[in-house]
Amino acid sequence: MAENLKLVSDLALILISAGIVTIIFKLLRQPLVLGYIVAGFLVGPHLNIFPTVADIASIEVWSEIGIIFLLFGLGLEFSFKKLFTVGSKAFVTAIIEILSMIAVGVLLGFIMGWGVMESIFLGGMLAMSSTTIIIKAFEDMKLKNEPFVDLTMVVLIIQDVVAVVMMVLLSTAAASKQSAGMEMLMSIVKLIFFLILWFVVGIYVIPTFFKRAKKYINDETLLIISIGLCFGMVIIANNVGFSSALGAFVIGSILSETIESERIINLTKSIKDLFGAIFFVSVGMMIDPQILVQYWKLILSLVIITLVIKAVVSSGAALVAGATLEDAIKTGFTLSQVGEFAFIIASVGVSLGVMPKHIYPVIIAASVITTFTTPYWIKAASPLYLFLDRKLPASTKAQLDAYSLLGRKSGNKNWRSIIVSTLPRVLIFFVLSFAVLVLLFDHLWPFIKELKIGEFLPQWLYNTILAVISLILILPFLYGMVRIKQKTRQMYIDMIEENKANTIVVVVWTLFRFILAGFFVFSILVNFFKYTKWVIVLITIAIILLMMFSGHTLRRLSFLENKFMENLNAKDQTVKK
Repeated sequence: MAENLKLVSDLALILISAGIVTIIFKLLRQPLVLGYIVAGFLVGPHLNIFPTVADIASIEVWSEIGIIFLLFGLGLEFSFKKLFTVGSKAFVTAIIEILSMIAVGVLLGFIMGWGVMESIFLGGMLAMSSTTIIIKAFEDMKLKNEPFVDLTMVVLIIQDVVAVVMMVLLSTAAASKQSAGMEMLMSIVKLIFFLILWFVVGIYVIPTFFKRAKKYINDETLLIISIGLCFGMVIIANNVGFSSALGAFVIGSILSETIESERIINLTKSIKDLFGAIFFVSVGMMIDPQILVQYWKLILSLVIITLVIKAVVSSGAALVAGATLEDAIKTGFTLSQVGEFAFIIASVGVSLGVMPKHIYPVIIAASVITTFTTPYWIKAASPLYLFLDRKLPASTKAQLDAYSLLGRKSGNKNWRSIIVSTLPRVLIFFVLSFAVLVLLFDHLWPFIKELKIGEFLPQWLYNTILAVISLILILPFLYGMVRIKQKTRQMYIDMIEENKANTIVVVVWTLFRFILAGFFVFSILVNFFKYTKWVIVLITIAIILLMMFSGHTLRRLSFLENKFMENLNAKDQTVKK
């Protein structure tokens, strides 16, 4: 019985120490995350002043659950729609900042004699800022209405997405035991495919379920369903080769688009806080004072790079993206810390054997130091801007103002608008069509074959029936791929009238979409019939032409898209009411 209570005693020690230390940090007006880390350090195995945790392995399991709930909570507060409606300024800022810091990390890694993989992920960790700490700083300093805050928050969201991708790439690197470029590229393609598939299917199914079962779902049931979906997606993500953190983030982002998102956030907040506290305490337990002393030069280098180089790089990135000089400097200085996502990445990298073990406590130390400096660094941005405003020549300031105004103006529509107008639809329906093919040919038809139904029919008739069923099942998605809405069609007409050269782009892009649809038709036919390839190509063309000239009939197949858009916009419609 005493053995069974070890975990209980460890949790009691963790939570009591975390509670006491965070009260002290609250009195000192410091972030609670730091309190958790300090509490973990005090009860960890490397400091014997206080009682220590007995079963480290069990705590590591609980901390894994903590990562799942942290990512689930992040997903609940994440919005893909918001991400794609903020304009290009935040994207440009985030991409320049992330790539630049990765380059700095690679340079530092090479100086220390690290390999390419370790150096890239060191740079990626340096690029991550702390969403939790920055939000807390904004609240404490009453800066939420400042112009630079929206830009900063969207950059943080993009960083979080990149962090999730990095964890996927870490898993790939661990599996392949090398940093092969093709392995990484295929992992990214696979990630995009499954993200689109999960998001589209999730938005189509989950809101519909909530809507139809609303009168049967109370708070208790909703909590159980939400956590069940979270763990279910974690298992699915693991089964297809991704991290559990990605699965938790994806299902959280899907639930964030439902009308029940606010209730789910409120219901799961306490659970997220509990397991999040356990995770951050476990982080503190990994801090070894001897390693900190041994690698103090590296820690100091990371702190200086974060406070100085990252501030300059982030400010420059915002300036290039079209922000004003004042907003750019404030954004850059706000982003100058190593976020908690960095040591989540470090913990995953160390556990997979991709990163050196000492990087974990080193990153934590750099994160703790730069977290303490965050509010002071934000305050320092205004005096620096005023200093530069006084010292810069009038001509330079005028050029910066003109560049900033230019970034706010929307340019004329060109050939890019033609492609971008339908690219998301094409990408989504391409992924869904591919998923249908995989489902049919890898699962359904082999199952039918095992039932030996084909033995009672001539082979040609059996193949024809399966081919027709396959075409019928995939047809709604192929139609979604080639369909052009009336609004888009009118935009094409206007652009052709404005510039005849746009005709070529419209024709080529339209043909490309029909060729994609033809690829799926061809893939189905070639699996069932042994005619020459040219005959199958001709049949494929005939089917595609039939689709082109049967638009009025096939328009009924757009119910899938209509239902998806209805579910996606249901939350916004509810808020307006």
